[in-house]
Amino acid sequence: MGILRMSIQSPPTLLELAGRSLLSNKSRANLDLEDLPIELFPPFFVEAFNRGHTEVLKKMVQAWPFICLPLGALKRQSQPEMLRVVLDGLDMLLAQQDRPRRWKLQVLDLRNVPQNFWRTWSGAMVDACSQEDIKKNQALKLGPAMAAKPPFKVFIDLSLRQRPLDEFLTHFFLWVTQRRDMVHLCCNRLKFFGKPTRHTRKVLRLLQLDSVQKVEVHCTWAPSTLAACAPFLGQMRNLRKLLVSQVRVPAHTSPEEQEWLLAQLTSQFLRMHCLRKFCVDAVLLLEGHLEQVLRNLKTPLEALSITNCPLSDSDWNYLSRCPNTSQLRRLDLRGIKLINFSPVPLQNLLETVAATLKSLDWKPVRSQTPSSKPSCLL
Repeated sequence: MGILRMSIQSPPTLLELAGRSLLSNKSRANLDLEDLPIELFPPFFVEAFNRGHTEVLKKMVQAWPFICLPLGALKRQSQPEMLRVVLDGLDMLLAQQDRPRRWKLQVLDLRNVPQNFWRTWSGAMVDACSQEDIKKNQALKLGPAMAAKPPFKVFIDLSLRQRPLDEFLTHFFLWVTQRRDMVHLCCNRLKFFGKPTRHTRKVLRLLQLDSVQKVEVHCTWAPSTLAACAPFLGQMRNLRKLLVSQVRVPAHTSPEEQEWLLAQLTSQFLRMHCLRKFCVDAVLLLEGHLEQVLRNLKTPLEALSITNCPLSDSDWNYLSRCPNTSQLRRLDLRGIKLINFSPVPLQNLLETVAATLKSLDWKPVRSQTPSSKPSCLL
Protein backbone atom coordinates (compact mmCIF):
# COMPACT_ATOMS: atom_id res chain seq x y z
CA MET A 1 0.00 0.00 0.00
CA GLY A 2 1.49 3.30 -1.06
CA ILE A 3 2.29 6.06 1.33
CA LEU A 4 0.68 9.42 0.62
CA ARG A 5 3.22 12.21 0.88
CA MET A 6 2.15 15.80 1.15
CA SER A 7 4.25 18.91 0.77
CA ILE A 8 3.36 21.23 3.60
CA GLN A 9 4.29 24.85 3.06
CA SER A 10 3.94 27.72 5.49
CA PRO A 11 0.73 29.61 4.70
CA PRO A 12 1.14 33.28 3.83
CA THR A 13 0.86 35.71 6.71
CA LEU A 14 -1.95 38.25 6.92
CA LEU A 15 0.53 41.00 6.02
CA GLU A 16 1.60 39.09 2.91
CA LEU A 17 -2.01 38.57 1.88
CA ALA A 18 -2.65 42.28 2.37
CA GLY A 19 0.33 43.08 0.16
CA ARG A 20 -0.98 40.83 -2.61
CA SER A 21 -4.39 42.48 -2.37
CA LEU A 22 -2.87 45.93 -2.72
CA LEU A 23 -1.04 44.78 -5.86
CA SER A 24 -4.24 43.90 -7.68
CA ASN A 25 -4.81 45.91 -10.85
CA LYS A 26 -7.66 47.89 -9.32
CA SER A 27 -5.76 48.77 -6.13
CA ARG A 28 -2.53 49.73 -7.89
CA ALA A 29 -4.26 52.39 -9.91
CA ASN A 30 -5.23 54.37 -6.78
CA LEU A 31 -2.34 53.40 -4.52
CA ASP A 32 -1.21 56.11 -2.07
CA LEU A 33 1.95 55.06 -0.23
CA GLU A 34 1.85 58.09 2.04
CA ASP A 35 -1.04 56.48 3.94
CA LEU A 36 0.22 52.89 3.75
CA PRO A 37 0.80 51.46 7.28
CA ILE A 38 4.48 50.84 7.99
CA GLU A 39 3.75 47.16 8.73
CA LEU A 40 2.76 46.61 5.10
CA PHE A 41 5.89 48.03 3.48
CA PRO A 42 8.15 44.91 3.72
CA PRO A 43 5.64 42.28 2.48
CA PHE A 44 4.30 44.72 -0.10
CA PHE A 45 7.83 45.40 -1.41
CA VAL A 46 8.62 41.66 -1.68
CA GLU A 47 5.43 41.01 -3.64
CA ALA A 48 6.07 43.96 -5.98
CA PHE A 49 9.67 42.84 -6.54
CA ASN A 50 8.81 39.19 -7.23
CA ARG A 51 5.83 40.03 -9.45
CA GLY A 52 7.67 42.64 -11.51
CA HIS A 53 5.57 45.72 -10.67
CA THR A 54 8.18 48.27 -11.72
CA GLU A 55 6.29 51.52 -11.13
CA VAL A 56 5.17 50.42 -7.66
CA LEU A 57 8.76 49.52 -6.78
CA LYS A 58 10.03 52.96 -7.77
CA LYS A 59 7.39 54.63 -5.60
CA MET A 60 8.14 52.33 -2.65
CA VAL A 61 11.86 53.11 -2.75
CA GLN A 62 11.07 56.83 -2.54
CA ALA A 63 8.66 56.36 0.38
CA TRP A 64 10.65 53.65 2.22
CA PRO A 65 10.10 54.26 5.97
CA PHE A 66 13.25 52.45 7.20
CA ILE A 67 16.89 53.54 7.18
CA CYS A 68 18.06 50.43 5.29
CA LEU A 69 16.71 48.59 2.24
CA PRO A 70 18.23 45.05 2.40
CA LEU A 71 17.90 44.21 -1.28
CA GLY A 72 20.64 41.54 -1.21
CA ALA A 73 18.17 39.06 0.29
CA LEU A 74 15.98 39.36 -2.83
CA LYS A 75 18.68 39.28 -5.51
CA ARG A 76 18.34 36.69 -8.23
CA GLN A 77 20.52 36.14 -11.26
CA SER A 78 17.34 36.08 -13.32
CA GLN A 79 16.10 39.44 -12.05
CA PRO A 80 18.67 42.08 -13.07
CA GLU A 81 15.85 44.20 -14.50
CA MET A 82 14.14 44.56 -11.10
CA LEU A 83 17.45 45.55 -9.50
CA ARG A 84 17.83 48.27 -12.10
CA VAL A 85 14.30 49.45 -11.32
CA VAL A 86 15.29 49.92 -7.67
CA LEU A 87 18.29 52.00 -8.77
CA ASP A 88 15.95 54.10 -10.93
CA GLY A 89 13.79 54.71 -7.87
CA LEU A 90 16.86 55.77 -5.93
CA ASP A 91 17.75 58.23 -8.68
CA MET A 92 14.36 59.86 -8.30
CA LEU A 93 14.83 60.04 -4.53
CA LEU A 94 18.35 61.49 -4.72
CA ALA A 95 17.22 64.10 -7.26
CA GLN A 96 14.51 65.50 -4.99
CA GLN A 97 15.26 68.84 -3.35
CA ASP A 98 12.64 68.41 -0.63
CA ARG A 99 12.51 65.20 1.35
CA PRO A 100 9.33 63.12 1.21
CA ARG A 101 7.30 63.08 4.40
CA ARG A 102 8.46 59.58 5.32
CA TRP A 103 11.99 59.93 3.97
CA LYS A 104 14.36 57.74 5.98
CA LEU A 105 16.29 55.61 3.50
CA GLN A 106 20.06 56.08 3.83
CA VAL A 107 21.49 52.63 3.00
CA LEU A 108 21.00 50.13 0.18
CA ASP A 109 22.36 46.74 1.27
CA LEU A 110 23.22 44.35 -1.59
CA ARG A 111 25.02 41.77 0.55
CA ASN A 112 23.85 38.15 0.40
CA VAL A 113 21.82 36.94 3.38
CA PRO A 114 19.59 33.86 4.00
CA GLN A 115 16.34 33.60 2.08
CA ASN A 116 14.16 33.94 5.20
CA PHE A 117 15.89 37.20 6.10
CA TRP A 118 13.04 39.45 5.02
CA ARG A 119 10.48 37.83 7.30
CA THR A 120 12.79 38.07 10.30
CA TRP A 121 14.10 41.53 9.49
CA SER A 122 10.76 43.12 8.65
CA GLY A 123 9.17 41.86 11.84
CA ALA A 124 12.00 43.20 13.97
CA MET A 125 11.94 46.57 12.22
CA VAL A 126 8.19 46.95 12.59
CA ASP A 127 8.40 46.10 16.30
CA ALA A 128 11.14 48.71 16.74
CA CYS A 129 9.01 51.39 15.07
CA SER A 130 6.04 51.97 17.30
CA GLN A 131 3.26 54.23 16.18
CA GLU A 132 4.35 56.84 18.73
CA ASP A 133 7.87 56.88 17.26
CA ILE A 134 6.48 57.19 13.74
CA LYS A 135 4.35 60.18 14.72
CA LYS A 136 7.34 61.83 16.40
CA ASN A 137 9.48 61.34 13.30
CA GLN A 138 6.80 62.73 11.07
CA ALA A 139 6.41 65.82 13.24
CA LEU A 140 10.16 66.44 13.55
CA LYS A 141 11.36 69.57 11.78
CA LEU A 142 14.95 69.55 10.63
CA GLY A 143 17.14 72.60 11.20
CA PRO A 144 19.37 74.02 8.45
CA ALA A 145 22.40 72.00 9.57
CA MET A 146 20.46 68.70 9.52
CA ALA A 147 18.69 69.47 6.27
CA ALA A 148 21.79 68.78 4.17
CA LYS A 149 21.62 65.35 2.61
CA PRO A 150 24.36 62.95 3.80
CA PRO A 151 26.00 60.67 1.21
CA PHE A 152 23.82 57.70 0.37
CA LYS A 153 25.60 54.43 1.24
CA VAL A 154 25.50 51.20 -0.76
CA PHE A 155 26.93 48.05 0.85
CA ILE A 156 28.10 45.11 -1.25
CA ASP A 157 30.47 42.14 -0.85
CA LEU A 158 32.67 41.70 -3.91
CA SER A 159 34.42 38.72 -5.50
CA LEU A 160 36.62 40.09 -8.29
CA ARG A 161 37.50 37.66 -11.07
CA GLN A 162 39.23 37.91 -14.43
CA ARG A 163 36.09 37.07 -16.37
CA PRO A 164 33.68 39.87 -17.35
CA LEU A 165 31.18 41.15 -14.80
CA ASP A 166 27.58 39.99 -14.99
CA GLU A 167 24.86 42.21 -16.43
CA PHE A 168 23.76 43.76 -13.14
CA LEU A 169 27.26 44.52 -11.78
CA THR A 170 28.23 46.15 -15.08
CA HIS A 171 25.20 48.43 -14.84
CA PHE A 172 25.68 48.94 -11.09
CA PHE A 173 29.31 50.11 -11.26
CA LEU A 174 28.42 52.51 -14.05
CA TRP A 175 25.58 53.82 -11.88
CA VAL A 176 27.93 54.39 -8.93
CA THR A 177 30.57 56.02 -11.16
CA GLN A 178 28.08 58.58 -12.43
CA ARG A 179 26.94 59.45 -8.87
CA ARG A 180 30.20 59.48 -6.91
CA ASP A 181 29.37 62.84 -5.33
CA MET A 182 26.12 61.47 -3.86
CA VAL A 183 26.79 57.74 -3.34
CA HIS A 184 29.43 56.03 -1.17
CA LEU A 185 30.15 52.43 -2.20
CA CYS A 186 31.08 50.36 0.88
CA CYS A 187 32.45 46.81 0.89
CA ASN A 188 33.08 44.79 4.06
CA ARG A 189 34.38 41.64 2.33
CA LEU A 190 36.61 41.78 -0.74
CA LYS A 191 37.87 38.61 -2.47
CA PHE A 192 40.18 38.18 -5.46
CA PHE A 193 39.88 35.08 -7.64
CA GLY A 194 42.04 36.27 -10.49
CA LYS A 195 44.87 38.59 -11.43
CA PRO A 196 43.82 42.24 -11.08
CA THR A 197 42.92 43.87 -14.37
CA ARG A 198 42.44 47.47 -15.42
CA HIS A 199 38.76 47.11 -14.61
CA THR A 200 39.59 45.69 -11.16
CA ARG A 201 41.58 48.81 -10.33
CA LYS A 202 38.67 50.97 -11.46
CA VAL A 203 36.39 49.12 -9.03
CA LEU A 204 38.89 49.58 -6.19
CA ARG A 205 38.97 53.32 -6.88
CA LEU A 206 35.18 53.42 -6.57
CA LEU A 207 35.20 51.84 -3.10
CA GLN A 208 35.28 53.64 0.21
CA LEU A 209 38.38 51.66 1.13
CA ASP A 210 38.12 52.38 4.85
CA SER A 211 34.90 50.30 4.82
CA VAL A 212 36.78 47.09 3.90
CA GLN A 213 37.21 44.71 6.84
CA LYS A 214 38.28 41.45 5.13
CA VAL A 215 40.52 40.91 2.10
CA GLU A 216 41.23 37.44 0.67
CA VAL A 217 43.47 36.64 -2.32
CA HIS A 218 42.60 33.15 -3.64
CA CYS A 219 44.72 33.04 -6.78
CA THR A 220 48.32 33.12 -8.00
CA TRP A 221 49.90 36.57 -7.91
CA ALA A 222 53.42 37.61 -8.79
CA PRO A 223 55.19 39.77 -6.17
CA SER A 224 54.94 42.74 -8.55
CA THR A 225 51.14 42.37 -8.61
CA LEU A 226 51.02 42.29 -4.83
CA ALA A 227 53.20 45.40 -4.68
CA ALA A 228 50.96 47.22 -7.17
CA CYS A 229 47.87 46.54 -5.03
CA ALA A 230 49.59 47.47 -1.76
CA PRO A 231 48.59 51.18 -1.87
CA PHE A 232 44.93 50.15 -1.95
CA LEU A 233 45.49 47.92 1.09
CA GLY A 234 47.11 50.81 2.93
CA GLN A 235 43.91 52.81 2.64
CA MET A 236 41.88 50.04 4.30
CA ARG A 237 42.38 51.43 7.79
CA ASN A 238 39.66 49.24 9.30
CA LEU A 239 40.94 45.99 7.79
CA ARG A 240 40.63 43.16 10.32
CA LYS A 241 41.59 40.11 8.23
CA LEU A 242 44.11 39.74 5.41
CA LEU A 243 44.63 36.45 3.55
CA VAL A 244 47.27 36.21 0.82
CA SER A 245 47.87 32.96 -1.05
CA GLN A 246 50.02 31.55 -3.87
CA VAL A 247 52.59 34.29 -4.34
CA ARG A 248 55.22 32.83 -6.67
CA VAL A 249 58.69 34.32 -7.09
CA PRO A 250 60.04 34.38 -10.68
CA ALA A 251 63.40 32.62 -11.00
CA HIS A 252 65.17 35.76 -12.22
CA THR A 253 64.14 37.86 -9.17
CA SER A 254 67.18 39.00 -7.17
CA PRO A 255 67.19 38.99 -3.34
CA GLU A 256 67.29 42.80 -3.35
CA GLU A 257 64.26 42.98 -5.62
CA GLN A 258 62.41 40.48 -3.43
CA GLU A 259 63.01 42.64 -0.36
CA TRP A 260 61.88 45.78 -2.19
CA LEU A 261 58.68 44.13 -3.44
CA LEU A 262 57.87 42.77 0.00
CA ALA A 263 58.52 46.18 1.54
CA GLN A 264 55.82 47.68 -0.69
CA LEU A 265 53.29 45.48 1.10
CA THR A 266 54.64 45.44 4.65
CA SER A 267 55.06 49.21 4.79
CA GLN A 268 51.27 49.46 4.44
CA PHE A 269 50.84 47.50 7.69
CA LEU A 270 51.79 50.67 9.55
CA ARG A 271 48.43 52.11 8.53
CA MET A 272 46.36 49.05 9.48
CA HIS A 273 45.51 49.71 13.10
CA CYS A 274 42.71 47.14 13.21
CA LEU A 275 44.40 44.08 11.62
CA ARG A 276 43.77 41.07 13.89
CA LYS A 277 43.91 38.05 11.54
CA PHE A 278 46.81 37.46 9.15
CA CYS A 279 46.89 34.41 6.85
CA VAL A 280 49.52 33.46 4.27
CA ASP A 281 49.40 30.29 2.18
CA ALA A 282 52.05 29.14 -0.31
CA VAL A 283 53.74 32.54 -0.24
CA LEU A 284 57.27 31.55 -1.26
CA LEU A 285 58.43 35.12 -0.83
CA LEU A 286 58.05 34.74 2.93
CA GLU A 287 61.11 32.55 3.54
CA GLY A 288 63.76 34.51 5.41
CA HIS A 289 61.54 37.61 5.56
CA LEU A 290 59.06 36.86 8.35
CA GLU A 291 60.50 39.59 10.57
CA GLN A 292 60.13 42.10 7.76
CA VAL A 293 56.46 41.10 7.41
CA LEU A 294 55.44 41.06 11.08
CA ARG A 295 57.45 43.88 12.61
CA ASN A 296 55.31 46.60 11.00
CA LEU A 297 52.06 45.35 12.51
CA LYS A 298 50.62 47.98 14.83
CA THR A 299 48.59 45.75 17.16
CA PRO A 300 48.83 42.19 18.53
CA LEU A 301 47.29 39.51 16.31
CA GLU A 302 44.41 37.31 17.44
CA ALA A 303 44.96 34.73 14.69
CA LEU A 304 47.99 33.81 12.58
CA SER A 305 48.01 31.26 9.78
CA ILE A 306 51.20 30.30 7.92
CA THR A 307 50.55 27.29 5.70
CA ASN A 308 52.60 25.61 2.94
CA CYS A 309 55.30 28.26 3.28
CA PRO A 310 59.02 27.52 3.68
CA LEU A 311 60.46 29.05 6.86
CA SER A 312 64.10 29.60 7.74
CA ASP A 313 65.71 29.31 11.18
CA SER A 314 65.62 33.10 11.49
CA ASP A 315 61.89 33.03 10.75
CA TRP A 316 61.23 30.53 13.54
CA ASN A 317 63.39 32.48 15.97
CA TYR A 318 61.61 35.75 15.25
CA LEU A 319 58.17 34.12 15.44
CA SER A 320 58.94 32.96 18.98
CA ARG A 321 59.77 36.47 20.21
CA CYS A 322 57.61 38.71 18.01
CA PRO A 323 55.59 41.06 20.26
CA ASN A 324 52.63 40.92 17.88
CA THR A 325 52.23 37.15 18.31
CA SER A 326 52.24 37.17 22.11
CA GLN A 327 48.43 37.20 22.46
CA LEU A 328 47.39 34.71 19.78
CA ARG A 329 44.09 32.88 20.17
CA ARG A 330 44.46 30.79 17.00
CA LEU A 331 47.65 29.50 15.38
CA ASP A 332 47.78 27.49 12.14
CA LEU A 333 51.14 26.07 11.01
CA ARG A 334 50.20 23.38 8.52
CA GLY A 335 52.20 22.11 5.58
CA ILE A 336 55.56 23.61 6.62
CA LYS A 337 58.55 21.49 5.65
CA LEU A 338 60.90 20.68 8.52
CA ILE A 339 64.56 20.41 7.55
CA ASN A 340 67.09 20.45 10.40
CA PHE A 341 64.27 21.86 12.52
CA SER A 342 64.87 22.86 16.14
CA PRO A 343 61.70 22.72 18.26
CA VAL A 344 62.97 25.29 20.77
CA PRO A 345 61.54 28.42 19.03
CA LEU A 346 58.12 26.80 18.64
CA GLN A 347 58.20 25.67 22.26
CA ASN A 348 59.04 29.23 23.35
CA LEU A 349 56.17 30.61 21.27
CA LEU A 350 53.65 28.16 22.73
CA GLU A 351 54.80 28.99 26.27
CA THR A 352 54.32 32.69 25.51
CA VAL A 353 50.76 32.28 24.20
CA ALA A 354 49.67 29.57 26.64
CA ALA A 355 47.33 31.96 28.48
CA THR A 356 45.45 33.07 25.34
CA LEU A 357 45.75 30.28 22.73
CA LYS A 358 42.46 28.44 22.05
CA SER A 359 43.26 26.62 18.80
CA LEU A 360 46.48 25.14 17.38
CA ASP A 361 46.76 23.35 14.04
CA TRP A 362 50.29 21.93 13.67
CA LYS A 363 50.80 19.52 10.75
CA PRO A 364 54.37 19.77 9.46
CA VAL A 365 55.68 18.07 6.32
CA ARG A 366 58.82 15.98 6.89
CA SER A 367 59.24 14.76 3.32
CA GLN A 368 59.15 16.28 -0.13
CA THR A 369 55.62 14.99 -0.73
CA PRO A 370 53.29 17.92 -1.55
CA SER A 371 50.62 18.54 1.04
CA SER A 372 46.94 18.81 0.25
CA LYS A 373 45.57 22.20 -0.63
CA PRO A 374 44.89 24.13 2.60
CA SER A 375 42.23 26.61 3.53
CA CYS A 376 42.43 29.41 6.04
CA LEU A 377 39.79 28.79 8.70
CA LEU A 378 40.60 31.81 10.84
